[in-house]
Amino acid sequence: MEVLLTGSVAYDYLMTFPGYFRDHILPDRLDSISLSFLVDSMRRQRGGIAANIAYTLALLGGRPRLWASVGEDFEEYRVWLESKGVDTSGAKVIPGVFTASFFVNTDRSNAQIASFYPGAMAFAAQLSLRDAAAPRPDLTLISPNDPQAMIQYVGECRELGFSYIYDPSQQIVRLTGEDLRQGIQAAWGLFVNDYEFALIEKMTGWDAAVIGAENPEIVIVVTLGEKGAEIYHRGEKMLVPVVPPQHIADPTGVGDAFRGGFLTGVRLGYDLKTCGQIGALAATYCLEHDGPQNHDFTRQAFLERFRQAFPDGEQLEALAD
Repeated sequence: MEVLLTGSVAYDYLMTFPGYFRDHILPDRLDSISLSFLVDSMRRQRGGIAANIAYTLALLGGRPRLWASVGEDFEEYRVWLESKGVDTSGAKVIPGVFTASFFVNTDRSNAQIASFYPGAMAFAAQLSLRDAAAPRPDLTLISPNDPQAMIQYVGECRELGFSYIYDPSQQIVRLTGEDLRQGIQAAWGLFVNDYEFALIEKMTGWDAAVIGAENPEIVIVVTLGEKGAEIYHRGEKMLVPVVPPQHIADPTGVGDAFRGGFLTGVRLGYDLKTCGQIGALAATYCLEHDGPQNHDFTRQAFLERFRQAFPDGEQLEALAD
């Protein structure tokens, strides 16, 4: 299966705060909030949602194609992704601009406060999916990106007949209710976390039942953090539990790893429950490591751990190949 990934490519600056953000937030002063947190550490990591998903897909044997705008500082990152099996031929370098940057501060409860500088991502609309049609992708992911590019890609997927997953997540607040409805109506799938799903319902007036009525074949995947993930399809709902981590290092990129695992299941033709289980294990591997692209495993090790976590599940023979 040819998988095309649109979305952000970024450098992540990861910081840790030794306390709890909640201890310093005054609910009656939210209209004039002013906070500064002295952090214990900072690390620079490779990140960006499209690149993070591509990384896990490649670890699991795929050859995903990245479709993104990047800065002049991308070359080292390109070499890294290519070495892992990601096709970066669709990454367009924007002259005179840096790659996007993500700044996130994590407290002791794994709550996060983040800021994102778009950099080269602001030029993503210069990349048209019409130029990605050879080879024609079997599945395209529209993940957080420049908002205008996301709107454009939805239109192009519908025009070109591309099957796509709509993953607006962090950019929901930069889109309108009508933008979201347009993205959902023709999508193969919708990926969000539970908070983002509530935002979509507020902005569109559509809950899972209405979405299913508007788009009867859509697959809705809602991640729930430590509670696992819910998958809605054809009026049914299934819960996929988490795979317990051996330890927790850093939650950054866990949702992206889940998506990479889930898409691996789709790529290999497994049922939705199994896709969710593959995603759950990939997410746990990420949670056990610092940063969104530092988890690593052989496919054999992944298979063995999968069988321990889901002894009654699929044997994943296709992944073993």
